[in-house]
Amino acid sequence: MTNLTDKTIALAGVFQCANMVSQIANKGLVDSHDLETIVRSTLNLNPSSTIAVYEHFANLHSGLHAMTQHLGSSGSQRDMNTARYVISLLHLARKVAKRNDVLATISSRLERVQEQVDLFGVIHENVLANLAAIYSDTISNISPKIMVTGENHHLSNPQNADKIRAILMGGIRAAILWQQTGGSRWQILLQRKRFVEEAQRILEQEMSSRLH
Repeated sequence: MTNLTDKTIALAGVFQCANMVSQIANKGLVDSHDLETIVRSTLNLNPSSTIAVYEHFANLHSGLHAMTQHLGSSGSQRDMNTARYVISLLHLARKVAKRNDVLATISSRLERVQEQVDLFGVIHENVLANLAAIYSDTISNISPKIMVTGENHHLSNPQNADKIRAILMGGIRAAILWQQTGGSRWQILLQRKRFVEEAQRILEQEMSSRLH
């Protein structure tokens, strides 16, 4: 697997989280499979490879698709909130990565979340509430805070709020993975065509494997 593929995987993870947050904030809905993927990725602290964070490419289908929409030449289907969340996650993750105290706290508390997963399941409301609490107690205290906008009746729903914070945890995890693979914001600006082509290649490969 090339370094370009690793970077594309990580960036797709960021886009997937950003897109999910936008969907909940504006529609009150999120794909349960995508949500499970992101929670599992957050708990996967010692992966054997970059793709192992998400288990397999199919789990990043929506993120890869969102990535091609936003970084591709056609901007007709771009969601500005998703784009804003991607930028915010990448920026905030750089600060989080420098805070060893915060990372240590998150790591120890995620071990307890794993125990809940074993008891209740990956996307049980108790698990999501715990992840949301970790986000509020740690990452939310680092500026600049990620400001989520949308419909008030969706944002004021406690379960939606927990899902959004849990997904933002996964977004920070993906953004740190992006850094670990050597990704930078300049690469997104200067090499966007390469990332789009690689995302499209992965999507086509995934579709081909499903047909066989």
